Amino acid sequence: MPGPTTTAPVEQKRVMDPSRQRHGLATRRVLCASCDIACSVVAEVQQGRVTRIRSSDNPLFRDNICVKGVMAPKSFAHPERIRHPLKRVGHRGSGRWERVSWDDAMADIGARLKRIIADHGPEAWAVSTSQWNTGTDHGLGRRLMNHVGSPNWISGVAMCAGNTAAINRFTYGWYPWPDYDNTRCILLMGHNPHKNSWVPIHNAIRRAQKNGAKLIVVDPRRSENAEAADLWLAPKAGTDGALLFGLLRVILDERLYDQAFVDRWTVGFDDLVERVGEFPLDRVAAITGCGAQEIAAAARLYATHGPSVIPWTPITDMQRNSTSAIRLQGILRAICGYLDVPGGEGMHGFHPRIVPESVVEMHEALPEAQKAKQLGADKYPAFTYRGQAALRGPARRVWGYEYPNQVTGCFMANPTAVFNAMADGDPYPVKAFFALGNNALLSYANLPLIQRALMNQDLVVVQEHMMTPTAQLADYVLPGDSWLERPWMFDAFGWISLHKPSQQAMEPPGECESTWQFWKRMAGALDMDELVPWDNLREFYDWRLEKLGIDFETFAETYDVHADKLEFRKYERNGFATPSGKVELRSSVLEDLGFDPLPYYRPDPPRDPDYPLDMFTGVREHEYFQTGGRHVPELRKRTPEPCLFISPGTAARQGLAAGEWVAVETANGRIEVMVAIRDNMPDGLVRVPHGWWKPEADMGLDGNLSQALKLSDAILCRDDEDFMDREQGIPHLKGVPCRIVPLESTS
Repeated sequence: MPGPTTTAPVEQKRVMDPSRQRHGLATRRVLCASCDIACSVVAEVQQGRVTRIRSSDNPLFRDNICVKGVMAPKSFAHPERIRHPLKRVGHRGSGRWERVSWDDAMADIGARLKRIIADHGPEAWAVSTSQWNTGTDHGLGRRLMNHVGSPNWISGVAMCAGNTAAINRFTYGWYPWPDYDNTRCILLMGHNPHKNSWVPIHNAIRRAQKNGAKLIVVDPRRSENAEAADLWLAPKAGTDGALLFGLLRVILDERLYDQAFVDRWTVGFDDLVERVGEFPLDRVAAITGCGAQEIAAAARLYATHGPSVIPWTPITDMQRNSTSAIRLQGILRAICGYLDVPGGEGMHGFHPRIVPESVVEMHEALPEAQKAKQLGADKYPAFTYRGQAALRGPARRVWGYEYPNQVTGCFMANPTAVFNAMADGDPYPVKAFFALGNNALLSYANLPLIQRALMNQDLVVVQEHMMTPTAQLADYVLPGDSWLERPWMFDAFGWISLHKPSQQAMEPPGECESTWQFWKRMAGALDMDELVPWDNLREFYDWRLEKLGIDFETFAETYDVHADKLEFRKYERNGFATPSGKVELRSSVLEDLGFDPLPYYRPDPPRDPDYPLDMFTGVREHEYFQTGGRHVPELRKRTPEPCLFISPGTAARQGLAAGEWVAVETANGRIEVMVAIRDNMPDGLVRVPHGWWKPEADMGLDGNLSQALKLSDAILCRDDEDFMDREQGIPHLKGVPCRIVPLESTS
């Protein structure tokens, strides 16, 4: 997802290899959505079907492709793909379905949802989405929910980039994007982009290194990026916040920060210095396991070799100190003068001539009384309406819109609070749950709670490609289209002011429809047709592009990528989108919410000797994205089973052999995995794979929901107070106490 890095407009026009046309192949320029980064690729079409995905002909994107994208045509042609609406006819989890029409399904869904709203209020309706459909409903889901009156939208972005965006706004009012092309130093915090995951970022990092940029990697594992780094720090899992305090301590003690920027554009600097003073390097070294000298070396390299960048990382999104760790990253950017400068991190704002999804969503339509009912906002407000309320006025002043919903993560309910309401009616009942392109059962912490929540619903609606474990517990399963089967205009999740079009390459099979079309149908079922006045997706895009003076078909035919002129140091004109108008090193928003206004570090809770190892999860295998892809034979052959990665030392002490099946247990539950011994893993740390189930296994509760109830890491992930971030209420997935038990020793 490379962004514009100069002050000139980016209008990268279409590039196509003419030799392809001579071979009789029809080609369509498409954006791959096999993960969430939208690589520009080319679909080759024969007899109306896509037969091959290959690299883009545009040199800017030519190497941005991975095995998931290459295998996409086989994924979408799978014989078990859901092609027609299905209605449950047995008990929930029985695995018995009947085919129905879209019209009948939507009429019943609308009638049942109306009854639930009449009985319990609109807040009794919750919706969960993920990256599969984030950006494909283009804000229509939130638009409809806001008019109905439900604030209870959740997403996997609560633990993956969306929460990062929300927390960044507390410090300087926007979530910035790295200028990889011009940076001099990259600090990579645990994230490991490689040739089959986040490929554009992998390529951007390699280009930056080729151009002389230094690479600092912080990762307990000896990852691919660690091996390519100039400096590699291997902290104990989950101690990122403490390590960042160590970097700041060196930068402050040695006065390596940008004094002029700090004096003019920050508030709370003296308070920050006092807090950082609590973290001498010997304390940081003791917490993290990193040497004081290597911490100091990393700090000096970041501060003096810049401008530097800290790319997004899912690692700090998923820790009990997540809010403080994300804030510390933002503070490093700010005090070193790397915000909104060439080679640093650009604060893009919105494209001035394209309607953003934040406007489509119409958050202003949701009454304040309903916003106040958003689940989790009382205890964990950070990314809820309550947590972001003080930023509405500053956002309008700086960015022109009151509700900039970056990465769709700035106005969410808390997922654990939603599932508690679904399961137990606390603080009020939630009785209707929609999951769109989101295998919710496996996508959040504490699967047993989520299963209980789903079983307690009056209405569960799922839109999917395959019969996922979540779909197996639904009342209706509706067939979703794929990224090859619809037009698409990608807006980088509102992160950067860049737009990329994707041409429809083929017709969807059967009765598969887009999520956008589902919400149009849903508006009709709720007697709110006027909310979606456009007849189809292309007409909707035409409306969004109207100020650009071009329709979508022309836009898609003409451009590979389009962005308006990017200006730097915009804060000199408008200030920052915070209540003070400055970078808030001491956050007035957090203070007013009743939290510590400065970053802090919570030590681990007392160790339970029954769980001597540390588990981290959330990392995806190269072949799969989230819980998907395991139905594709070519991908499954590469990684056929869920593997527990452990070091040779840990394996020896536990008496384990490669290929052996074992149970991993936490205080929350147990799963079964196959042992894989890797010398790049540190002793005492085990990596549990994310999102496993087996599509070929028996469906329904009798089949353990296609083995999800035996294999999914969500069973192990805790959501109790000791293992939740205080401000966001997201789970700690990087260092949970666990143990490994031979299967014959378990009951």
